[in-house]
Amino acid sequence: MQARLVAAGLLGRAARRRAGPRGPALGRLLLAWRAPARALPPSDSPRARVEAVRADPALRLPGQPLWLQSFEEAQGRMRGEVWAVLEHEAADAQAALGRPEPWCDALILHLNVKYCRAATHDGAPVLDVGVGRKHDQPLAGVHWMRFGWKLGSARPESWRVVLLAADGPLQTRDYRIELEAVALERARTLVHLTYSYAYGPAARWTMQLYLATLGHDKVGFTVVGRDADGQPRYVEGLRGVIERNAVRYALALQAYLGALRLPAEPDRLERRLQDWFDATERHALQLRELDRATYLAMKRQEVRRQRQLAAPARRD
Repeated sequence: MQARLVAAGLLGRAARRRAGPRGPALGRLLLAWRAPARALPPSDSPRARVEAVRADPALRLPGQPLWLQSFEEAQGRMRGEVWAVLEHEAADAQAALGRPEPWCDALILHLNVKYCRAATHDGAPVLDVGVGRKHDQPLAGVHWMRFGWKLGSARPESWRVVLLAADGPLQTRDYRIELEAVALERARTLVHLTYSYAYGPAARWTMQLYLATLGHDKVGFTVVGRDADGQPRYVEGLRGVIERNAVRYALALQAYLGALRLPAEPDRLERRLQDWFDATERHALQLRELDRATYLAMKRQEVRRQRQLAAPARRD
């Protein structure tokens, strides 16, 4: 019954909205889609994967060292992968992100993350994360997720962190956020972020309903064709969703690391917020949701809240 009411509300609002032409693309993002059969070959060597990515110009976003792939896999699973070159040594990045607590300072930059607090459960590190709307929202209305946090392989030239959550909003499940870092020349680091989750028939129906109504004008980054004027047509639907969120999380990690150059909080917080918003504005067609003033005010309040309030007790 509740699902029917939600669907009726979405469809009713959509019927009242006037469909308008989609705005022009802000720059051409020459991202060639790769079917899973043509994906980068698996390898146990991080260096081999790095070289394969850097050798493929079709995967790069113009104007910055950022690459993207997305996949809709079998068994109802979506996956987005983002590579970025950071002006940080791998050891420095590991010192910053090789602990669970700093991840909350990065994840909270994402519009949908309303709260994040590092804790322990059964002796293991976890992140209690509240996700919700892209606008201001009380914690009573968020969906709570518990990510297990694990530092995987850690060597001077490469390291890996994995976050796993059993369930998410809209009946999605099996969330995985994995960050792998590989040292490059000239004190730089290439990071590989994988963001994926699974969904069943109910979750797919709910997401498709949203994309057909309130999210009808949302697009991803991958170019799937050209219109009559030669302008790029971007991927839509569930692959568009995974691409937008994968890029948002990658930009959040970049902003967090970049702000470490400042001596201390609160200057670092302001720099993170400003840098994340600036980075998303470079891809406004895909990522713009709020104006700068609204985003900054909302996130300052959310950061204060997550520092002051403990996460609600869970029954695991």
